[in-house]
Amino acid sequence: MEPGAGDGAPHYNENNGYRRPGAMSPASATDAAREADRIRPVLKRLWEQKKWDPATVRAALLHLGYEEERTGSNGKPHGGTLMVRAMNSRFTDGREVTPEGALVGLRVHTDACVTAFVQKTNYEVTTNGPYPETGCFEPPSGH
Repeated sequence: MEPGAGDGAPHYNENNGYRRPGAMSPASATDAAREADRIRPVLKRLWEQKKWDPATVRAALLHLGYEEERTGSNGKPHGGTLMVRAMNSRFTDGREVTPEGALVGLRVHTDACVTAFVQKTNYEVTTNGPYPETGCFEPPSGH
């Protein structure tokens, strides 16, 4: 069995490597924590006001001076560091459902992100290194 192999499934670590964020340098972790501390009170206020749609969350965070991430025609980042989008959909009661709320990803450095969400029940702001395939956002579960 692999060390750290969850429930002991063969090749667990290998099969789930895409779900592990990259490492952050100590300096990047400090910078990411500072940005998380800027974002947290904004999301707390929006949550208390029951405003968690992506457009409202995006506008509030752009007001902090962040710039929305843009990509070129080749899909490569082309400036900006902030991404705000709808929550991930999930299969519930036999159908695909997208919960109300917003996901936030802020690229602080190439090795550091702030990820957050705000939804009806709660909000959370954390820091992490980027994921190999999905950048700041944790990839959805595999099959």
